[in-house]
Amino acid sequence: RLPEAERALLADYRRSGLSRGHMAAAGDMATRFGKAQSYSLANMVPQDPTQNGKPWAQIEKDTRRYIRRAQGDVYVITGPVFGPHPRKIGAGQVWVPDAIFKMVYDPATGQRWVHLQANQTSTRATKPISYEAFVRRTGIRLVD
Repeated sequence: RLPEAERALLADYRRSGLSRGHMAAAGDMATRFGKAQSYSLANMVPQDPTQNGKPWAQIEKDTRRYIRRAQGDVYVITGPVFGPHPRKIGAGQVWVPDAIFKMVYDPATGQRWVHLQANQTSTRATKPISYEAFVRRTGIRLVD
């Protein structure tokens, strides 16, 4: 439903060397409809294929594992972090994020943490950082 000038097209990703990285992973969807909707390009950002397929995939798997063990609802917010002059791909000039984040908040325990990953081939899975450190590094405030 986005105006054509404001949306990505599959052609924008062709020959870019980047994958279509889901922000809400298809594996997190509980229904067939939800899984199909997760493949909308509005749910994706250009992501380094190695970072997407290895460390980011592990973070998604670990987050799912945590949620299955949690007592009650757990909130997860995933998104891109753009620098002041983002690289762009395709005729649609789709912005390539410098980093990707996944914040996990568990109200039952009061815990919240953030996985912040550079969008680069050399990125390795690291321990999450505190929400406060994430806000200091990115200026992005998600909850308070």
